[in-house]
Amino acid sequence: MKQKRILLTLLLCLPLQWSAAQAPKWVEKAKRAVFSVITYDEKDQIMNTGNGFFITEDGTALSDYALFKGAQRAVIVNSEGTQMPVSLILGANDMYDVVKFRVDITAKKVHALSVAPAAAAANDAVYLLPYSTQKDRSFTPGTVQATDKMESTYTYYTLNMALKEKMVSCPITNTDGHVIALAQKSSGKDTANICYGVSADYAGKLSISPLSFNDRTLQSIGIKKALPDTEEQAQVYLLMASSALTPDEYAELLDDFIAQYPDNADGYMHRATNRIAMSQEPAAMELAEKDMDKALNAAKKKDDTYFSRAKLIYNYCLGTPATPYGDWSYDRAAEEIRKAIRIDPLPIYIQLEGDILFAKKDYAGALSCYEQVNNSELASAATFFSAAKTKELMEAPVEEVLALMDSCVTRIGRPISEANAPYLLERAQMRMKAKQARGAMLDYDEYYRAVNGKVNDLFYYYREQASLQARQFQRALDDIATAIQMNPEELTYRAELAVINLRVGRYDEAVETLREAIAIDPAYGEAYRLMGIARIQLKQDKEACADFAKAKELGDPHVEELIKKHCQ
Repeated sequence: MKQKRILLTLLLCLPLQWSAAQAPKWVEKAKRAVFSVITYDEKDQIMNTGNGFFITEDGTALSDYALFKGAQRAVIVNSEGTQMPVSLILGANDMYDVVKFRVDITAKKVHALSVAPAAAAANDAVYLLPYSTQKDRSFTPGTVQATDKMESTYTYYTLNMALKEKMVSCPITNTDGHVIALAQKSSGKDTANICYGVSADYAGKLSISPLSFNDRTLQSIGIKKALPDTEEQAQVYLLMASSALTPDEYAELLDDFIAQYPDNADGYMHRATNRIAMSQEPAAMELAEKDMDKALNAAKKKDDTYFSRAKLIYNYCLGTPATPYGDWSYDRAAEEIRKAIRIDPLPIYIQLEGDILFAKKDYAGALSCYEQVNNSELASAATFFSAAKTKELMEAPVEEVLALMDSCVTRIGRPISEANAPYLLERAQMRMKAKQARGAMLDYDEYYRAVNGKVNDLFYYYREQASLQARQFQRALDDIATAIQMNPEELTYRAELAVINLRVGRYDEAVETLREAIAIDPAYGEAYRLMGIARIQLKQDKEACADFAKAKELGDPHVEELIKKHCQ
């Protein structure tokens, strides 16, 4: 019996010994690229453990996405038992369950597997290299049963190979030691003899792009994400991240960007802007000023950076605190933008100079800038609107202001979008000042259509006034009635309804409306004055004079002449 047990033990050991004896010399070294992965949750508790392997000597590695989903941090333990943190996620795909990441390595370089230059074919021999802290050449042999295309270019493998649970994401290599795939367990019935492999070439080419910022797969991993590979894409990524991250998170991203692209002026300007958004204390402002200087030193296009500096100072001054920082003022902003204009007088620079001068209330200077822009390829609805508002503040003839508003509205295109609809309201008000009530009424109608009827009571009040001046009395009555329905406590609307009724000879209706206003506010003097006017028309002179007296008692400033005329 003892001899039988010895024989059985020898037979069981033969496959392992055979695999070690038949293993190529490179296996022992290649296995050093394989490591264990430990991921942690938000409470810093161990979440998952698994495998991965390096594909570059500077610490780029691959593993399965499921291992990292929900993780807030991760570490790897190499074949020598050394623990190293995962520093960056470089890409992920949940469909194929792969993740690419960067390890903060403790040495100058690590052992890494090279990705096979070509895919393996059916019946090719392959090796699975398990994670081990022992120096040996053991491996799991197998063959490629079938190959399928994934993402048009890459290969998904079906392998004749038994796969233990703890071998998921171990590397599958060809006989030359080049990695072809990451091992994935079988989801079918034959789990004892079949497993799968997702292309290592595919996983190795995962990357971060500007669109990755909204990628739910990447968002599900709490570990920091890398910036995109190119400077241009990284800049777009910064812009997309700026509105979605907290100032602290964005500050960290900006530091990473500057560290990766130290000669990019935009990085310093973005960081200066973010610093001011986080704090306007002197220390933060000083750091922002230093970043602005670094941006200018790094800039290849100095005019573009002067423009950014001017814009930053201008925006700061618009919300200026009680004690502005240093020499940050509209004058400083104007000085910066004029440096840009001296290098290249681009219309966008001149537009900003106009905005700065407008903020300084130098309307003549601002108008000169806006007129230059309106004669350039940058002319738009917004630039003509700026000119119109400037002329209005200069108290120019209303016809000149309206002409600029006409130019503004002609540039907003048709159909008019909701975003551009406010220009119609502005022109309607200009038309009312120019005694063009019918045109104003049409602008209000077009605004109503542009915003799909999403208007408030104040809109109906303004359109009612235009309709009244255009002698469209029924429209005026309908609009003011709607305004009252939407805001029944606003007494001005009831007074306006009474005025329209007076204009069309509906004196009893006017009196009733004014009684409703007085019921809401017995101290509303204007209502008594208007009710007195209605009663004069109804030949109720005594009651009218009582109303006028009450209006005077309540301080109505317009009733005295009516008393002299009707009550003496």
